[in-house]
Amino acid sequence: MIRFENVSKLYGGGTKAVNELNLQIDAGEFFVLIGPSGCGKTTSLKMINRLVDLSEGTISINGKKISDYDIHELRWNIGYVLQQIALFPHLTIEENISIVPELKKWSKRKISDRVEELMHMVGLDPDKYRHRKPSELSGGQQQRVGVVRALAADPEILLMDEPFSALDPINREKLQKDIADLQRKIKKTILFVTHDIQEALELGDRLAIMNEGELVQSGTPEEIINHPVNDFVRNFVGLRASKHQFLDQLTAESLLDHTGDEVADPLPTVYSNASLEEVIPLLAAEPRAAVMKNGEVIGTITRKSVFQYIANRTVRERERG
Repeated sequence: MIRFENVSKLYGGGTKAVNELNLQIDAGEFFVLIGPSGCGKTTSLKMINRLVDLSEGTISINGKKISDYDIHELRWNIGYVLQQIALFPHLTIEENISIVPELKKWSKRKISDRVEELMHMVGLDPDKYRHRKPSELSGGQQQRVGVVRALAADPEILLMDEPFSALDPINREKLQKDIADLQRKIKKTILFVTHDIQEALELGDRLAIMNEGELVQSGTPEEIINHPVNDFVRNFVGLRASKHQFLDQLTAESLLDHTGDEVADPLPTVYSNASLEEVIPLLAAEPRAAVMKNGEVIGTITRKSVFQYIANRTVRERERG
């Protein structure tokens, strides 16, 4: 879906904000770019929709270079959510959400239906909120509007640049859960930038850790935690994610008992990035469940596989001290 090939960004004096980045984000994937401040993650994200021009290399979407797209066509197919919510204060919530659909000349009826659909999806009653101004909403509510505004014209790709970092911890945690739940429904290709490793581990199907403009390691949360490639990754993760909190970082995919897409009997399903907290109630009711990823069954989990994994990991963590 999105491919970086030897992408670099040079600024004055020869400073490289991004240096020979090679990366692929697959369709329907929730991909997280993470690293310390100034590591090049936001620059990398902004090069996708050409808010920042790349200096070397190529970025392609669906096999086509971004430079070959009409700039309006490119950006209309990419939703963009910022830390600074940037709603237009003089417009109503409905008018804010409707901006891109109106530019694409959607009918009034289609726009109205889309606004209602999206507001319901993020828990904002359209009858109550659609005619309000942004100043009449809380910070968390405004950020929800920012997310659905980015989704209004049904783009394939959603870019999110530290969208929750300015929120208080309660709203931040709620919105993290909401965006994870929303992604399970809409399956967009999401590139999410954060400096918070816990947020990255909770949300990402895969992570890419950057430092000083370069990609250091990419992989699933489980791979990053269990197999850091060097001391930088080990320290970056270790300083922010206690090894004794591994239960919070488990996903359905890491708990697979059998892999493959052949499931003989109808089974309850769970998404590959579902947390242990979501998996356990399901397996309390049913002894076995199918695990879905990108619309396909990748295997099954059972009560036995979950308990065995936890037991083995607990022993290893105890041995490490």
